[in-house]
Amino acid sequence: MLAKANRITRGADYRATVRRGIRFTDANTVTYVRSNPDSQVVRFGFIAGKSVGTAPRRNLVRRRLKAAAYEMLPRLEPGMDVVIRALPASAQVEWATLHEEISRAVSRITSRGNLRR
Repeated sequence: MLAKANRITRGADYRATVRRGIRFTDANTVTYVRSNPDSQVVRFGFIAGKSVGTAPRRNLVRRRLKAAAYEMLPRLEPGMDVVIRALPASAQVEWATLHEEISRAVSRITSRGNLRR
């Protein structure tokens, strides 16, 4: 489970990351990344809208995304905000598939080097 320090909790931070961050699109997720000079840790946020399914299905998808993000924490540099949006197809895929997509997005983030400020 992600510690409270590693979670985006304010709507303004979600909006800033989605609007001004770099976007990585995959089959089941869209990952937005933004450098946050005010933060000393990596922070994650998750979006699973009603198009993903019923509340239990959305919560399952969100828990899977959180578990994948927790494993990616050591690979990211402090001061990054990452928002992962679950697409409707994510409700039907296994955890391993979501984990692979998040891992691929993190690899693209780390290989990209400097992010926009």
